[in-house]
Amino acid sequence: MSDRAPAPGGLALIESLVNTLDIESGADSLDTAEGRAGLGLAEADVEAARELRESLRAVCLAHAGHPPHREVRPLDELLATAPLVVAVTAADGSASLRPTDPAALTSRVAAAVAESLAAGTWLRLKACEAPDCHWAYYDRSPAGRGRWCSMSVCGARAKMRRYRAK
Repeated sequence: MSDRAPAPGGLALIESLVNTLDIESGADSLDTAEGRAGLGLAEADVEAARELRESLRAVCLAHAGHPPHREVRPLDELLATAPLVVAVTAADGSASLRPTDPAALTSRVAAAVAESLAAGTWLRLKACEAPDCHWAYYDRSPAGRGRWCSMSVCGARAKMRRYRAK
């Protein structure tokens, strides 16, 4: 839905996971082998991935100042099952948090959250305020006050609704 550039770093993984569901049409790419392969998921992992996706969507909505779209399991509970380790590069001494199980989606998401927290980008990952959208996007606006995934679609619809209501 969004015409925006993908989120930076590990946030691209989170953005792509949240955007596996098109709320307007009901299409869920986790239902397809191709969609699961894009996230490195087996069919047995789909229900856990959906739970994680909706918890991430609720957090993205909170980043944009909106209430959760529905009741979800808190993200911190889901990420508590995904331990991270500190990895130090011998060549330059740089350090990063890495998942103990790089194959597990929850572990990769936990590492992405940690990376984005350190980079100061976590709060810029938001969800569109349109109730029939809630698409995740990275807010690159100078003030960090973006409201819609796409100004030309969701933003235009919202402005037209306001105009017609007058």
